[in-house]
Amino acid sequence: MSQPQLDQLLRAAANGDRTAFHAIYNATSAKLFGVAVRILKRHDLAEDVMQDAYLKIWDAAHSYRSELGSPISWMVAITRNRAIDVLRKRTEVALEDEKDKGERADDAPDPFELTAQSRDLKALLRCMEKLGAKQRQSLLMAYYYGYTHDEISQRLATPAGTVKSWIRRGLIQLKGCLGDD
Repeated sequence: MSQPQLDQLLRAAANGDRTAFHAIYNATSAKLFGVAVRILKRHDLAEDVMQDAYLKIWDAAHSYRSELGSPISWMVAITRNRAIDVLRKRTEVALEDEKDKGERADDAPDPFELTAQSRDLKALLRCMEKLGAKQRQSLLMAYYYGYTHDEISQRLATPAGTVKSWIRRGLIQLKGCLGDD
């Protein structure tokens, strides 16, 4: 689904249109679920995050501003933030341990693998290749693994301000690159 279509659906959802919200869910749920599973490593927790994220999207649809970013980026940020909140509350599982295990919670196909064929993901991967190594690594650590700026700074033995700059410039470059496609 294109950005203008999602923009229009979000405006309709902001006005209480449940059919538009259902269309948003159908168009974005695989991607958002992939984000949640990638961060949490558990389908059951990701399902809970998805419910919370879509409630937030429904409640906050009126606050979405297209001039600040694409609808999918806005929804990914909501989902990512909620997943990170859940992850931080789970004291029995350390993020580093989960990352190193590399195991899925069950034998179901990984949602990210299922959506890997999508045009949007291919475009993102193409644009990620254009970034410098430190920008790419910082962005992946922040948005793929869910690390905070301070955690990235510690892991890369780099000042937090530098990490923030790499991430900010990387996001600007990605936005420009994705806007060109």
